[in-house]
Amino acid sequence: MPTAIASSSILNGERSVVLLFVSSILYSTSVSVLSEALSFALLAVFALFVEISVESYGFTSPFKTRPGASSGILLGAVTLPGVAVSRLIQLSRALLVNEVGTEDVEFIRLQYWATSTSCLCVLVLLCFIFRHEFNKTKSVSFSSGWSTKFSISSMALFAAMCCLSLAAKSSSGSYMALTLLWIICHGLAAVKFIQHVLHTFPACASFGEALLVTAGFVVYFGDMFAFTISKISKHLVSYGLYSITYGGQRSEISTIIQGTLLGLLLSPMLFKFIIKKCEYYMSSPNSEVREHHEPKRSIIFYGSLVFILLAVVPSWIHFVQDFPVHPFIWVLNFVFSEPYKRLSLCVYWVAVIFVSVQRFYNISKNSKIERILLRKYYHLVAVLMFVPALIFQPSFLNLAFGAALAVFLVLEIIRVWRIWPLGSIVNQFMNAFTDHRDSDLLIVSHFSLLLGCALPIWMSSGFNDRPLAPFAGILSLGIGDTMASMVGYKYGVLRWSKTGKKTVEGTAAGITSVLAACSVLLPLLAATGHMFTQHWLSLLLAVTVSGLLEAYTAQLDNAFIPLVFYSLLCL
Repeated sequence: MPTAIASSSILNGERSVVLLFVSSILYSTSVSVLSEALSFALLAVFALFVEISVESYGFTSPFKTRPGASSGILLGAVTLPGVAVSRLIQLSRALLVNEVGTEDVEFIRLQYWATSTSCLCVLVLLCFIFRHEFNKTKSVSFSSGWSTKFSISSMALFAAMCCLSLAAKSSSGSYMALTLLWIICHGLAAVKFIQHVLHTFPACASFGEALLVTAGFVVYFGDMFAFTISKISKHLVSYGLYSITYGGQRSEISTIIQGTLLGLLLSPMLFKFIIKKCEYYMSSPNSEVREHHEPKRSIIFYGSLVFILLAVVPSWIHFVQDFPVHPFIWVLNFVFSEPYKRLSLCVYWVAVIFVSVQRFYNISKNSKIERILLRKYYHLVAVLMFVPALIFQPSFLNLAFGAALAVFLVLEIIRVWRIWPLGSIVNQFMNAFTDHRDSDLLIVSHFSLLLGCALPIWMSSGFNDRPLAPFAGILSLGIGDTMASMVGYKYGVLRWSKTGKKTVEGTAAGITSVLAACSVLLPLLAATGHMFTQHWLSLLLAVTVSGLLEAYTAQLDNAFIPLVFYSLLCL
């Protein structure tokens, strides 16, 4: 092993916690998930090798990552595959008692292989870039070839385990070939997409954060694309891919959210295309002319946005879900099917948002309070808003999360493109709540908080024998992260590292507060009909690992901690 790597700290705090997370999942693995567990372990080892190599050699990449953060490659590479393996273990447990069907388990199994392959291909990309950089400097230590052999061996073993897993479940060779092609396309798409993300949004994310976003987007919208193709191409049905991979019943809410999010992400492309056609009139050096065309530019933007949301997206939703009415009408019918409960909940949410935003925005302008503490108050607001809804109206909360995410996307697009007249107003307002992890180009903290609370709830749809799993984001961010920051800031003395700000006192407060919240929440869930199936030892492990990750990681903790906590709660 090269001297540079040998002399470095192989297992720092973040890596140790991540490996503890991986070991916890592997310890809970059953025989039916053996191939996936072994490939997950291999992926973790390969990611650790890439991260150590990159950080130890002072790797200079063509990508500009977020300053002040570690690479986060190991954490980014194992988080989503870890979620998939944990969910697969949970469903395999349910399959033994006939709580779920085989198609549900096989769907998650293929989702795991798609996710892990996406992460593996990005790691291979980093290896190639890393080797290219050292070949330019003619580094003798790296040109020995051991690292190349290790990379090739890892890819070969991973591919062999993937084929072995698919062959054991395949009904025909054509099904296996089609499934392998589907998985490989995810990997290639992830490689292209992460390059696009890092080039388009420089200094906005670390490698680990970009990898998490890349794998999530590719798998989520790859599922949407494959589901659409399976509706169009009848030969996919004959191969059996549709009946196994996409045969599970999808809720109308999940379909509406998926289509709306894709439409919102495509709307800037349509807007940019139209603007390019009109750029001769928009590019005049005369400032008065530019100001005169700002309203027209806004009309084009809002017009393209309305066209996509009211025409394109509903057309797709109607095609794949056979909606008898327009999705907007369906949403209204859904809300008014229980008007008293759901409208009362909406009024409660609006009141909480109005009071908190007005209060905290004034504080941010007139007070010297630490920005990080001010942001933690919004975590507490998330607890007040989401816990009652999750207990009594979970399906309506799913829809509300999708609507909130859509609003956030629209506002961020308006802010980034400076769409008149709201662009500057939104930018000024959002900058009052940013910190060092945000940039002028892209503000992601509010997205990470919303998704951190929403993803465990969305992923718990269907079978779930762990009643605390949907609360993973709310507990870890709204309570644990908030208490850790507040106690650590006011009373923290013992720091986890010489360079970091996280304290032992803060971490202990975060872990204790989550355990206390769970002790209150479990009886409430039992009173509403949930079965108590969460063992306190496994709960303690999940809370401790997520608390230590919050203490050590330099990544965007709102994105990673809820997923890690959710994975461990499912075991």
